[in-house]
Amino acid sequence: MSQQNPNSENSSIITKLLASVVIMFAFGFALVPLYEKFCDLTGFNGTTKNTAAAEREGMQVDESRWVTVEFTTRADRGAPWSFRPEVRSVRMHPGEIKVVNFIVDNHSSTNRVAQALPSVSPGEASLYLNKTECFCFEQQPLTAGETAVMPMRFFLDPDLPQEIQRLTLSYVMYDITDQAQSGQTASRSE
Repeated sequence: MSQQNPNSENSSIITKLLASVVIMFAFGFALVPLYEKFCDLTGFNGTTKNTAAAEREGMQVDESRWVTVEFTTRADRGAPWSFRPEVRSVRMHPGEIKVVNFIVDNHSSTNRVAQALPSVSPGEASLYLNKTECFCFEQQPLTAGETAVMPMRFFLDPDLPQEIQRLTLSYVMYDITDQAQSGQTASRSE
């Protein structure tokens, strides 16, 4: 019967445990970009494309069915404005182009910069919601006391699954004034 040195056995276990910790730590860092890529590809988590979709020439409107698109909005906590859709919902045919206006009132006595981030529910529907024009594509400068009307032009792809008859497009409007000003300062000094 051969006996191993207990110190050698402990060192082996410690080495394996440390290697496991390093591997788990690296996996944790890799998980975030993998998850974001997965969401981009599948529409999981309701993320939408942040670029303008091209209107397709000759796209057929599917007049055989209706889809209701609901709009919800929220101003980030502490943001000095109110933010709302002009209408709460629209009923449309897939392939039909709609324009919906969103309104933001800057209650502040200073100029601000806002950025809206969208999400869609159910998540699968985000793959079929195509915005050709949207205030969410760019930062929105808001002068003190201003009320701004911001259009969003969109269509639903006619390939939208039949079981999706209602979807919700939600926006959160963030105050990014400090980040926008620091970005302007950096670009001026270059």
